[in-house]
Amino acid sequence: MPVQQLSNPQIHSSSLNTRPDRTLSVWDSRSECRFVVARAPAEPTLWDAYLEGAIVGYRKYGAEKALELSRIRDGSSTALFLVAIDAGESVAGGLRIHGPYRSADQAHAVTEWGTDPGAPAVRRMIEDRLPFGVIEAKGAWVSDSAPRRGELVAALARIGTFSMDLLDVQFMLATAATHVLTTWGSSGGVVAQHIAPVPYPDDRYQTRLMWWDRNRRRGRSEFMQLAQLLLTTSRSNPSSTADSGARSVGRQNRSVS
Repeated sequence: MPVQQLSNPQIHSSSLNTRPDRTLSVWDSRSECRFVVARAPAEPTLWDAYLEGAIVGYRKYGAEKALELSRIRDGSSTALFLVAIDAGESVAGGLRIHGPYRSADQAHAVTEWGTDPGAPAVRRMIEDRLPFGVIEAKGAWVSDSAPRRGELVAALARIGTFSMDLLDVQFMLATAATHVLTTWGSSGGVVAQHIAPVPYPDDRYQTRLMWWDRNRRRGRSEFMQLAQLLLTTSRSNPSSTADSGARSVGRQNRSVS
């Protein structure tokens, strides 16, 4: 799956409405990994590699149940997934994206807060943003053996935000343990400070709610990397595999604090 290198990528408004009906690929020089963005049915081998790495990574911390593997294994609930492929052609990290959501009940964050006093606030935040498009990032992991692990973690967070462009939504949410908030915040994520953390998946962790807003200004290097992602194809795949829930829809934008 070679990556096409573009010396001077250009992007225009129609490119930002690209439907993710093909496998996309982009090289990240900082992590020295190639990122592939695809639908699970279109890239079953990579999807299996993503799941395998996620199981290993979460099991290491005794948090495997948080993956809810039986629910996600067939890929039908995943709009897109991202994997990082290192120089040895091994999958060194990944995450998956759910949505765009039609109701707050579809968000896993609602399940995580459950009957906690903060649950109504979580629901309100999601419902306020639904008209403008909401997706959710889940199951992020990075291999301990990755040669440039720190750079890879940052790249995974950064390129994960491009899912908002690929699915044409304004907002992305994720839940994260307090010890990784700084890492995910480096890609523009903002913690919902008024919502207290919850012990999820168990009492060893304090999990917070984070939001990304597509309208927040990216740096030039991030914008150019997004352009390259949109203009390169790792391989063609049939659009007939597209999940109707992941179709691009045009929306007006808003600012939500």
